[in-house]
Amino acid sequence: MKHRLDLKLAAIIVSITAGILIVFTVINIITNHYHITMFQRQSAGQHGMDQLNYHLEQAQMQSIILTCLLAIAVACIIGIYIAKKISAPLVQMKKAAERMTQGDLDIRVNTRGYDEIEGLGSSLNELAVQLQKQEQLRRNMTQDIAHELRTPLTTLKSHTRALEDGVWEPTAQRFRTCLEEIDRLIQLVTELEDLHDMESPEFQLSRTDQDLGHIIERAINLTTAMYQEKQVDLQYSSSGVSIIANIDADRMLQVLINVLSNALLHTPEGGMVQTELLDEGTNALIRIKDSGRGISSSDLPYIFERLYRGDKSRNRLSGGNGMGLAIVKQLVSKHDGQVWAESGGGMSGSCFYIRIPKNE
Repeated sequence: MKHRLDLKLAAIIVSITAGILIVFTVINIITNHYHITMFQRQSAGQHGMDQLNYHLEQAQMQSIILTCLLAIAVACIIGIYIAKKISAPLVQMKKAAERMTQGDLDIRVNTRGYDEIEGLGSSLNELAVQLQKQEQLRRNMTQDIAHELRTPLTTLKSHTRALEDGVWEPTAQRFRTCLEEIDRLIQLVTELEDLHDMESPEFQLSRTDQDLGHIIERAINLTTAMYQEKQVDLQYSSSGVSIIANIDADRMLQVLINVLSNALLHTPEGGMVQTELLDEGTNALIRIKDSGRGISSSDLPYIFERLYRGDKSRNRLSGGNGMGLAIVKQLVSKHDGQVWAESGGGMSGSCFYIRIPKNE
């Protein structure tokens, strides 16, 4: 048998009211009986007084008991009504939560007022919205993982079958193509594993006081060859003042290389990527702007999700595997920082911001 919340609340309210009334009634009965007994003793011997006192005491007892019973009845009616009013939105939320657990994420709770119950209903509605987004991202991630694994595996299978059937000669170029696909698979699995490790509670950064300017210069030196090969201009500017932050140097270097590689990936030949280090007082802001194709407003909220790629038509060579920015977000979060992107879409380019707390 299910326990109804409104009945529980009604029972609590009625029990408290009835308890108070019963105590009040008992006290009144005892005190009235005591005073009438004293009056009888003082008026003993007077003719007809005993019968009058008896009827007076009976009348008082009956009125007190009747008043108590009527008060309990009224308390029951009011208590049940109030309990139903209080519990109705909670019961609705319970039913909505049960439907959400069954997969119905379109359910919403009707909220009225500005109290805590209304806040709970709004939070439940927001939870449903976030669960819908996460469910869509999960489906997209599953589809993307299947695509990322299927493509190189299909290539390997077709190459191996062609070599087996003698259609292709076993040349070094053929084996190199197979090795590239194997390396792509290894990289994808490794990045998924790294991201899983970063999200675990056991993951720890090796933080020391570092000059952010030196970290950025190292990242630029490591990516300069790639930029020169694609003929994209890579520029860096700063205020010239050392900005010290308590960071994991290797992980922050990984963050910068991932963002710079992403900027290069979407910047056409002859374009430019600008990197800037700004001092915001208690924080340091790293700004990386490219002149390539911008990010659409519909894709912008999801670019830091794992395996998310806004343009589904991009191949893996031009679009990456969608893991780099997810790793960036996780590492920046571990540094108590923030990362976000701004873009006007089209060919206006994109701008990525990384805010890291300084070591004061």
